[in-house]
Amino acid sequence: MTTETAIPSLPFYPPLVPGQPVPVPSPTQQALDRVFYPETDGKPIAENTQQFKWIEVFKGGLDALLAENPAVFVAADLLWYPSEGTPHRCVAPDVMVVFGRPKGDRGSYLQWREEGVTPQVVVEILSPSNTPEEMEAKLGFYSRYGVQEYFEYSPSAHVFRAWTREGETLTPVENAIGWTSPILGIRFERNAEGELLIVRPDGRVFATYVELNRQREEADRLRLIAEEQREAAEEQREAAEHERDEARQRAERLAARLREMGIDPDTL
Repeated sequence: MTTETAIPSLPFYPPLVPGQPVPVPSPTQQALDRVFYPETDGKPIAENTQQFKWIEVFKGGLDALLAENPAVFVAADLLWYPSEGTPHRCVAPDVMVVFGRPKGDRGSYLQWREEGVTPQVVVEILSPSNTPEEMEAKLGFYSRYGVQEYFEYSPSAHVFRAWTREGETLTPVENAIGWTSPILGIRFERNAEGELLIVRPDGRVFATYVELNRQREEADRLRLIAEEQREAAEEQREAAEHERDEARQRAERLAARLREMGIDPDTL
């Protein structure tokens, strides 16, 4: 991990309480406060369009799924530091979900400043440069630091794998396709081309912005057609009522004319 300029991080002390002495950090805490935690690892978010697309799909889909819960933080390509004083010990998951932490902007996820809450769900989208050794190391990191569910998807090979925590370690899900995440409630399937489908509890599928925009446009088109059909049906109903009114009025005029002629129309 490298950075061009090592700027000391700001101290993080407990808030002041009126009437109580100003807290004085210990020498150890002062030393920890001077540790610099970079907010970038200098690597790109993605190496190709496929990888970036699937990071967007997971991040956007999870954001939408969890939008109404203010105590869930979803991030993409954000450095996660699990322990204070060890800036070399970090990783930037493609996507991570943290239940129990508020939404909002962060430069990195410093776990000791987040009430010690570990990201529960992590997603990695594989790129051509990822080696088995690298991914094994990431799996070990997530297993060691308490991740509950880990998803890994290779867009080029259409290979999806999942792990869940059993005791102290993450263990693989035997049949990841067709499996439902206990934490998120999403189900993993395949489309006709073999690509991954991520299905929400309400049956809707995670999609890219372009796909969602097309769906909205199609929904708008269908709503317009339905509205035009309702308006046409209303016009037909009104025309039919008008015609019935005119027929009734003609009949009433005819009956009145017959009575003027001394003929009872009811006897005809």
